[in-house]
Parts: sequence; structure tokens; C-alpha cells
Amino acid sequence: MEKRPVGRFAPTPSGRMHLGNVFAALLSWLSPKSRGGDWILRMEDLDTLRTKAEYAELLRDDLRWLGLDWDLETEAQSLRSAVYDRYFEELKEKNLLFPCYCTRSQLHNVNAPHLSDGTYVYAGTCRNLTEAQRAEKKRLPSWRVMVPDREFALTDLIQGDYRENLLTDRGDFVVRRADGVYVYQLAVTVDDGESGVTEVVRGWDLLGSAPRQMYLQELFGFRHPEYAHIPMLMAPEGRRLSKRNQDLDMGALRTRLKPEQLIGVLAHAAGLTETAAPISAVELATVFDWAKIEGRTEIVVTELDTLYR
Repeated sequence: MEKRPVGRFAPTPSGRMHLGNVFAALLSWLSPKSRGGDWILRMEDLDTLRTKAEYAELLRDDLRWLGLDWDLETEAQSLRSAVYDRYFEELKEKNLLFPCYCTRSQLHNVNAPHLSDGTYVYAGTCRNLTEAQRAEKKRLPSWRVMVPDREFALTDLIQGDYRENLLTDRGDFVVRRADGVYVYQLAVTVDDGESGVTEVVRGWDLLGSAPRQMYLQELFGFRHPEYAHIPMLMAPEGRRLSKRNQDLDMGALRTRLKPEQLIGVLAHAAGLTETAAPISAVELATVFDWAKIEGRTEIVVTELDTLYR
């Protein structure tokens, strides 16, 4: 018997939702709802300097306006440090953690190994330091988890096959910063695992995070969810639509459009409908199919003018 689908939307409440956030929320809602599943809302507010409670409430209000009702809102990440502590200690008990004293400039040194997108591959600099060498360090360390020399592979619902050897393509990665704050990879893995999430829908730019999270899922005993890394939204002239375009945040969009109009434009751009005619989220769920979006890393919103009227 197929397990009941459980999707989630996990925004960072650091400002008003923009068009890309709306697109991610819509697709993450449509996928489980089209199959009678549940949708979870979670506020990813680990960065307490950028996030605010009033932004979280605006996010909730915008989702209600769009007709994207959630079945459960889980505890915000800023309240879950004690939970993350337990999983951190589990990694430590397995002798998989080590302190890293590298500075940002050392990590990004031009002579260090880098991936094609410019991100660095951790060279294992602090992995085998002796206790005496660690005692000589004059800075608080971040903490990294040791990764195996092993390939992790997935078949993304949109992007297809993706694989990484964690040791050679990524290196040991940080799970807790020097200031004690847990990082995205650990927090997301724990939250999704404990919530029973069966599918993760998020932006294409986060595809490279999946192998690291799959590794942590194995260590913590969680099942791997399905992944759908959705295309980026683009304007017809080629610029990426993001929060830098303040006229496309929800505060402005709600003054000009009805929710069905906004959903209609996004549905048509994604190829889910033949026209950009207004449609509700509930109606769209009856025709939703990942195959209509498969293989795309960018989606051009050709009816962009509609959003400015």
C-alpha cells in the first residue's frame, strides 16, 4: 500500500513572499493534495537576526489568501535547539564529528579545490588534527561531519538523475557553526524526518543539498523522501524573478490581482494548464502532473505584464 503523501513548505520569514516563493509553495501544495495527502508548514528561522514573527504571520496570511491551507504547522526551527542537540550528540557518539578552525578566507582560497559553481570542496584540513594541535587554536570551531568516499544518487522528479561522491565532490560539511547555531543541512534533515515528510519540493538551486541530507537521513534512521527541485522563474528578457523585484512581492501582487489570477499565470507558465485563465489551487490539483514540468531548470513567465496591471 502506497504511503500517504506528506509535503511541506518551509519558508524563511525574513520578508514578504515574492513570486518565486509563491511558485514553490503552490507546487509543494499541489503535489500531495493531488493525491489526497497532507501539507505541512514550517518556519525556518534559524537566522534570528534576519527573521521576525511579523513576517511569519504575513506568510501565513498570504498562504491563506492563495487558498493554500496547511494540515499542520510544526514548531519553528528557532525553538528546536534542544532537539538538534540530541542529533548532534548522536553524531558525536558515532565518532563522526570533528572541530574545524578554518577561516572563511582559507576555505575560499583560490588554490583550494572548487566545484564548477564556485563553491569549495572541503579538503579535510582539520579532520585529523591532534588534541595538542587543537589546543593551539585561538578561535571557536565550527563542527563538521565526516563523509564517506561514496556516491549518493537520486532521481529527482523534475531534474532526473543526480549523483555526488560526498568525499571528493563535497567534503566533510558543517552541521553546527562556531556560534553554536545549527546549519540548514542538519536542521532540515531532522525536521523533515521527524515530521514524516515523504517529498521535498524546493528550488533548483538546492539540488546539491540532497546528497548531504540523504547521508544524514541514513545516519539518523530516516527514510529518504522523494525530491522535486523546481525551475527558477525568469522574466521574458532573461532576468531572474526574485525578492530584488519588490513590485513582485505579495504585498504588491495582492493589491492588483485575485488569487485565482495569480495562480493561473503561474500554472500556465509551468505548463500545467493550456491558458493563463484564472484557476483556484483546488481546481489546479485535479490536473497536476510533475511530468509537465520535467527536465526544466528555468520557466519564463510570459504573462508577466499581467502581474503589473
